[in-house]
Amino acid sequence: MKITFYGHNTLLIEVSEKKIVVDPFISGNPLSKDEVDVSSIEADYILLTHAHEDHILDAETIAKRTGAKIISNYEIAMHYQAKGLDVHPMNHGGNWEFSFGNLKYVNAVHTSSFPDGSYGGQPGGFVIKSEHKSIYIAGDTALTMDMRLIPMSTKLDLAILPIGDNFTMGVDDAILASNFVECDKVLGVHYDTFGYIEIDHDAAIKKFFDASIDLMLLDIGESIEL
Repeated sequence: MKITFYGHNTLLIEVSEKKIVVDPFISGNPLSKDEVDVSSIEADYILLTHAHEDHILDAETIAKRTGAKIISNYEIAMHYQAKGLDVHPMNHGGNWEFSFGNLKYVNAVHTSSFPDGSYGGQPGGFVIKSEHKSIYIAGDTALTMDMRLIPMSTKLDLAILPIGDNFTMGVDDAILASNFVECDKVLGVHYDTFGYIEIDHDAAIKKFFDASIDLMLLDIGESIEL
């Protein structure tokens, strides 16, 4: 399983010969728009955690070009189905076997509306199980006790957690979240893109290190392999 960071909460996950794009926000991201060519991104699936613009901006463009299936909550899926795109709706607690592996839609505490203000359903996160690896994509969320449910059924190899604070968890709550999900390897996302969520990288890494947790902060375009 290979995971590439494209800034903010945007990821490319390559697993079981499939390419999964998560929350594509590139063309409007000042940190990635000159570093990543949206028109070159290939995708078989697109996962959307919620409907905010900084998570869906490039989803339609990528889906139209690649034919990727959009997976999200029911409301978001129906929004894109109405545009003629291929979708798979899910809701909290649901599992489905896709060609890349098993996907579970889990709870998140946030808001969710489309850029025009219309209802975007309830936000969520995803747990992916594939190639004997399991990862948790938290999406935009506060710290929640529901995170404790994840390790009851899944031993995680990686937790992908927002750490930018203000709109989501900050570093301190993300450390608690990593303990809740019982995973000591964390990929930080949702930081630095805007003034509200800028962080001190060295201080964040030290706090996680002091808690015996490995925090990875990738450069845009950098990848890790599990």
